[in-house]
Amino acid sequence: MQHRIIVLGAGYTGAVAAGRLARRLHRDDVAVTLVNAEPDFVERVRMHQLATGQDLEPRRLADLLAGTGVELLTATVTGIDVDRGTVDVTHADGDTRELAYDTLVYALGSGWNDQGVPGTAEHAHEIAGRPGALRLRERLARLEAGETVVVVGGGLTGLEAATEIAESRPDLDVALAARGGLGDWLSPKGRRHLREVFDRLGITAYEHTTVTRVHADRVTTGDGASVPAAVTVWTAGFAVHPIAGATALEVTDTGQIVVDHTMRSVSHPDVYAIGDAALATGAGGKPLRMSCASGSFTALHAADAITARLTGGKPRKGTIRYFNQCISLGRREGLVQYVTADDRAVRAALTGRLAAVYKELICKGAVWSAGNPTFGLPVRRRRVLPERAAERRPGAAGAAEAPVS
Repeated sequence: MQHRIIVLGAGYTGAVAAGRLARRLHRDDVAVTLVNAEPDFVERVRMHQLATGQDLEPRRLADLLAGTGVELLTATVTGIDVDRGTVDVTHADGDTRELAYDTLVYALGSGWNDQGVPGTAEHAHEIAGRPGALRLRERLARLEAGETVVVVGGGLTGLEAATEIAESRPDLDVALAARGGLGDWLSPKGRRHLREVFDRLGITAYEHTTVTRVHADRVTTGDGASVPAAVTVWTAGFAVHPIAGATALEVTDTGQIVVDHTMRSVSHPDVYAIGDAALATGAGGKPLRMSCASGSFTALHAADAITARLTGGKPRKGTIRYFNQCISLGRREGLVQYVTADDRAVRAALTGRLAAVYKELICKGAVWSAGNPTFGLPVRRRRVLPERAAERRPGAAGAAEAPVS
């Protein structure tokens, strides 16, 4: 009798968690199913590159997961019943089905957040996923020399988008609107380098500026000013997938699932949440920010905690911490800001071409880890305790009892 583990979402966190579970638990004892809406692994941290016309190497999830024992199901998650232990999915052809689970790993992540600003949904572009990045790519390709692109949001995504667009299209007038100062969370060295790159690329920075409305050809700021924008790119924050908020799971006001230090739901012990979908605390008791930097560690914590629970081990102790923030500033420049465990900038920062190479290695390493969740080391698959294997959720009549490929 196999213990049914379903992982929802095959981004950086979901793919790592599914692969690690399948490689650490004996195949006779568990069935690990990974549900994802697309057959490809999407490198979300490269969406600004895709938007500017660069061709990214397609990465099939089936290839990344080959040999792990994970069964891939390409379908969209449309509903979850955490009391019955079932997940509703819909295939591309419209066929729907119900899957039963004994342990659920929720990794549906996040999308763009228009913050309720009027006109954003109608007129702004986003790069939180591949469809949005491809739409922006098509729009940018139609722009003529001298037209203006305004990137709204001064965080990591905004900085990367603005510099990538300015470098790839030096004929455009690129601007960035930030609520605070430009890179004001960085060290003095980091801020200095960021301004040098902005000046070199000719990017206009509207600092301490709030965008209050997006129009088809401009944005309006909090002080009533109007900034021309043939294209507006919205990067001002992310919002989690709404499905969790429609369940009986305990969630925050923003829809994140509340978890303990093992990424286990505080309201439903057979559900784990990882990545952007989880409200987890890191060093100093601070909530982890939505990022690949912390998301991958939540995946490892959850997978190891589930393995320990099913095999009679003890979940590992330890707090998720930060080490650096890696920012690409076009293809030739980068910025690696070293930080404290709770994500505060320290004096040290790596800049220039070397930082760009460092960031590229981080991006490639993130993809590699999705296919090598045990870091390429041989791992003995552990047997599930009989009493744990017998702890099966009833699911629903007719619900899938085994993974489907």
